[in-house]
Amino acid sequence: MFRIFILTVVLFSCGAHVSVAADQPPADHKLRVVLVGDSTVAEKSGWGPAFARHLASDAECIDTASGGQSSKSFLDNGRWQKALALKPDWVLIQFGHNDEPGKGPNRETDPETTYRANMTRYVDEARAAGAKPVLITSMTRRNFRDGHIVSTLTPYVEVVKRLAAEKQVPLVDLHARSIAFLEKMGPEAAAVMDPPGVKPGTGDHTHLNERGAEMIAALIVEDLRTAAPDLAAHFTADK
Repeated sequence: MFRIFILTVVLFSCGAHVSVAADQPPADHKLRVVLVGDSTVAEKSGWGPAFARHLASDAECIDTASGGQSSKSFLDNGRWQKALALKPDWVLIQFGHNDEPGKGPNRETDPETTYRANMTRYVDEARAAGAKPVLITSMTRRNFRDGHIVSTLTPYVEVVKRLAAEKQVPLVDLHARSIAFLEKMGPEAAAVMDPPGVKPGTGDHTHLNERGAEMIAALIVEDLRTAAPDLAAHFTADK
């Protein structure tokens, strides 16, 4: 009887020790945030690098977004699997610009069918991999008419908003936020966000220079403080 009691105590103690160790990350573990999207998120042309600077020292950001990508091409060329292989804790996902008609059969999608299916796959597979997804609607292009933004992205935006509600995924409606922000600035002031145009004398009203990236990243961070407070806990207080 005495031997059985001793064995039981030893096994229980070992089991408890293993359980605690398995639940605790290493002391040097950093929260990993992975960004997924097109050129409006990517380094040198999007808000990704500016967003990364809002993270505290206990978190890191890896920007896998790439120019020219749509929700379809990012899957088809294996970029999504590479993003998941990074073992993110959070994945921020934004597509839409290159899903639009006229972008070619390798990229374009229909909002209510193929685009919705792709965005659903991102959410489901991120969760299956142990990551927390955040859906971000596409940043608007800075195309003004009579002082107001003219956007062709609305059908894709509406799909993301509905999907976020259905799947209970944190949402940043960057499309609406960027439109309101730009219309308050006006077209002349908004030009401060433009990178140099491809042709002399022309402006790029889609992508961002460093100052523009900071402005858009600030909108995202502000919304995430409410939409994803667990993630926002890893933002710096002074940004």
